[in-house]
Amino acid sequence: MASDLGKTTVRKRRNRHSAPGTEGGVLHSARAYDLLAWLFLPGGERAFRARLVRLARLDTGEEVLDIGCGTGSLAIAAKRRVGPYGSVHGIDASPAMIARARKKAGKAGADVTFTRGVAERLPFSDGQFDVALSTLMLHHLPPAAREQCVREIRRVLKPGGRVLAVDFGRARGNRQSFIEHFHRHGHVDVHDIVKLLSEPGLEIVESGPVGVRHLNFVLARA
Repeated sequence: MASDLGKTTVRKRRNRHSAPGTEGGVLHSARAYDLLAWLFLPGGERAFRARLVRLARLDTGEEVLDIGCGTGSLAIAAKRRVGPYGSVHGIDASPAMIARARKKAGKAGADVTFTRGVAERLPFSDGQFDVALSTLMLHHLPPAAREQCVREIRRVLKPGGRVLAVDFGRARGNRQSFIEHFHRHGHVDVHDIVKLLSEPGLEIVESGPVGVRHLNFVLARA
C-alpha cells in the first residue's frame, strides 16, 4: 500500500510539470532556464554550443532537428553552421520556451522554425532530417518515454543521418558546485544512452565526456 501511494505521488508530481501528450517533465519558466544556463556555464555558453555543433559534425546545407530546444540557443548556433541552404527546426513541449526561442531567433536574424510538440511523437515526416540533437533532454523523460523518443528520432532521420545525445552523467564524489546543488537535475549515464540508441538499430559512432562539468555525449548514425 505504501509503495502504491508513493508511485501515485510521483505520478501526480510529474504530471503537474508536464504538458499534454508527454510523460516527461516540462520546464515552463523560460527566463529561469536561461538564468540556469548562464550560471551553469559562466562565460562559456557560446563555447559550449560551438562544442556541441562540432560533436554533431554539422555541415552546410544539412537539415537539423533540435528536440527539447528550450529557448533556442543551440538551434540558432546550428543554423549559423548549416547556412542559408540548410534548415533547422526546434521542438519543445513548453509554449513559453517556444515563444522565447522565436524572439531570440528574430533578434539574431536566424531563420529557425520553432514548433510546440513532444519528443514521443515528433510532428515530422519519415526520413526528413540529416541530424537530430537531444541536449539535456533525456533525463526529463521516464524510461518508456525515452525509448519512444529514440524510436521517433530513428524514424525522422535520413539513411546515414546522425543523432547527438548529451546528458548529465553521475557526478564523481560528493562535491557539487553551488548551481549543481541548486538545480537537482537527473542523469542518464553514457552507457545507458549507448544502449538506448543502439536498440532501434542506430550505430554508435563516438561517445565520451563533453568536457564541461559531468556532461557526456553519444553520437550515433542511422
